[in-house]
Amino acid sequence: MKMLQLLLALTLTLVTSLLAVDSAPKRPPNVIIVLIDDMGLTDLSCYGSKFYESPNIDQLAKDGVRFTQGYSACTVCSPTRAALLTGKYPARLHITDWIAGHERPKAKLKIPAWQKFLPFEEITLAEQLKSAGYATASIGKWHLTPGLKEGDEAYYPDKHGFDINIGGYHRGQPPSYFSPYKIPTLTDGPVGEYLTDREANEAVKFIETNKDKPFFLYLPHYAVHQPIAGKPEVVAKFKAKDTTDLKQKNATYAALVSSVDDAMGTIRASLKRLKIDEQTIIIFTSDNGGLIGTTDNSPLRAGKGSAYEGGVRVPLIMLWPGVTKAGTLEPTPAISIDIYPTVLEMTGIKPLQSLIDGNSLASLLKSGTKPDRDTIFWHYPHYHPGGATPYSAIRSGDYRLVHFYEDGHDEMYNVATDVSETKDLAVTEPDRTKSLRARLDAWLKSVDAQFPTTNPAYDPAADNAGKAKGKKAATKTGE
Repeated sequence: MKMLQLLLALTLTLVTSLLAVDSAPKRPPNVIIVLIDDMGLTDLSCYGSKFYESPNIDQLAKDGVRFTQGYSACTVCSPTRAALLTGKYPARLHITDWIAGHERPKAKLKIPAWQKFLPFEEITLAEQLKSAGYATASIGKWHLTPGLKEGDEAYYPDKHGFDINIGGYHRGQPPSYFSPYKIPTLTDGPVGEYLTDREANEAVKFIETNKDKPFFLYLPHYAVHQPIAGKPEVVAKFKAKDTTDLKQKNATYAALVSSVDDAMGTIRASLKRLKIDEQTIIIFTSDNGGLIGTTDNSPLRAGKGSAYEGGVRVPLIMLWPGVTKAGTLEPTPAISIDIYPTVLEMTGIKPLQSLIDGNSLASLLKSGTKPDRDTIFWHYPHYHPGGATPYSAIRSGDYRLVHFYEDGHDEMYNVATDVSETKDLAVTEPDRTKSLRARLDAWLKSVDAQFPTTNPAYDPAADNAGKAKGKKAATKTGE
């Protein structure tokens, strides 16, 4: 009898323990977003590069989902960063150029009075996750402050939901990739320490500190933005490679790409060592296309700062352990604003704001269910030394229409059959052109977009001189 009572007691204890374990709340997944600066679509081996090397990022793609039609929200950096962090189009935010922007005072059009910092009323992804108990950190480039001489720190990441800000301030490029960095929010390391390595090491420290609770790591590398500078031994390695018949052949830029890849390897190794790799979502993308003259975006047309695919088509890789199927190639178009609602659905967090322009890709990643939309948009009412004049664009299905404001003309391309945008279909398919233009205009109105206006100070000769000067400066700064 006593033995039976003992067995019953042991059974009851075991069942109670199992129920307690089963009913215990599951820890939400960690989230890491890696945002590269100026990385073009074909700057990785897994996206077709025959010169640059990216074994760690290639492995991320093999382990997760690689989007073949990923887009940045803008052709330049600051608007894309704001869009990623808020889930809203740059046109709605009125953050439509890199901060503080490019001036063309004698150009045909006058640019609008746009927003030059991330508004405090916007609820960032960091604020969303922090409200749900996540530790949050921004490590790397910020570039969403107005660049004030005094008080600029009032606009830093720690004012937008990040517990930690390492390296973020108003500048869009590092003064140096080697320590001393001269970055006010980053203490200098040993002389000669490399910036991308340092960012990765700071990321590992944050991960180690927060390994026992959910964390959100936003890692916007300064690389591969200018000034183009790589570790000498890595540059030498790429200089020794045969570049015959290759369009990509910049050895120093290749070293920058390698540094980003090394950082991915460092971070994933730390997750595995801490046994939290299966609890950690990783999203990898770029803020705009590659800079022409530094890299080559073929077969895409043009690059950063242009109205064409080369300016906005970028790598996009997502790994959601236990959900995504390894090695998946996903052709569905996706854009920076989709990351915000996707992460919220991945983590089971209810949005604190009602207006989000992006579409969650969680169902696409889970079961292949495509988001309920057939259009994505861009709006860049600015000039850029990379070639852009003020424009707006729409992609619907396989067609992409660009409206240029200087002369009011439209161009339309089938980017599925003509990825290089060589055959303008605007004249030969007038009905489709008219329809897409009407949808673009309706969207611009719906987001209260700002537009360029006639410039009373327009001076063609002076503008051409300014254009040449700006283009020369851009080759040095990359902006």
